[in-house]
Amino acid sequence: MNLKQLEAFVRIAELKSFSKAAKYLYLTQPTVSAHIASLEKELGEALFIRDTKGVELSEAGRELYAYAEQMLVIEKKIQEHFEYRKRGKSVLHIAASTIPSQYLLPEIMARFRERWPEEQLKVTETDSAGVVDELLSRRADIGFTGTVLDDHRCIYIPFYEDELVVITPGTEPFLSLQGSDPEKWIRKEPVILREEGSGTRREAGRLLAEAGVALEDLNIVASIQNQETIKRSVGNGMGISILSALAAEEEIRSGRLLAFPLRREGGKRNINLVFEKEFPLMPAAGRFIDVMENMYPGIRACCRKDSFV
Repeated sequence: MNLKQLEAFVRIAELKSFSKAAKYLYLTQPTVSAHIASLEKELGEALFIRDTKGVELSEAGRELYAYAEQMLVIEKKIQEHFEYRKRGKSVLHIAASTIPSQYLLPEIMARFRERWPEEQLKVTETDSAGVVDELLSRRADIGFTGTVLDDHRCIYIPFYEDELVVITPGTEPFLSLQGSDPEKWIRKEPVILREEGSGTRREAGRLLAEAGVALEDLNIVASIQNQETIKRSVGNGMGISILSALAAEEEIRSGRLLAFPLRREGGKRNINLVFEKEFPLMPAAGRFIDVMENMYPGIRACCRKDSFV
């Protein structure tokens, strides 16, 4: 088994065609077929189901694909890493959910660039579930999430305390509700939430449940990924929402939106640094965490000293 065979396998799986995969890889179709035949012989399994409509992965093929795709990602990262090393640089891949990506990472990255100007950063913004997927598929070296997912393969290190608030239009009747507890009236209002997989949505559900309100009790009229769209929709009277106070700070200060504490004691949640438990951190990740330690004391103490290669 070699990487060329696995690359041919992955491309066929994605393009659902031997001929298209051969064209993509600049190989002849007999060469691609030979790669798959060798793989199938070595593994003792048929990897594809062939019919007149094309090819589909067999059960064994689906199992192999999960590993093969990760190996190709790692191969690409190795090539990229050493290409940058030739130029005296390295590249750190970061996956972050919306709030840390837009409101915390910019300052951290600026501090990092001051100290390590030769390093390059690549940031993928996704939801919290997507961050974990990026880490486990090895497409990202470190991640940032606004919630802790039930996945024992990752380590979560809290470093910033965020607050979720109920946001409403800055109009009557909401002006008259100031000082009241949202859990008493939130069921009566149309609610706009972040999308499934969002840390904000997950944490909002947890905090509401602690206040005796289930998400299923709410009149959810829309699920929207983009928080700017959510804020504008709330401002236009479409409904109310639950967002990070960081995300709505400007609109709250201007009075365009009102903010209500989520629960009497507030809607606190942690923003977390995340990395894969069984995969060593790259030196660039260690340098990034060094910078974070200066900004958020104690974070390095939570990281394993033997995590860095």
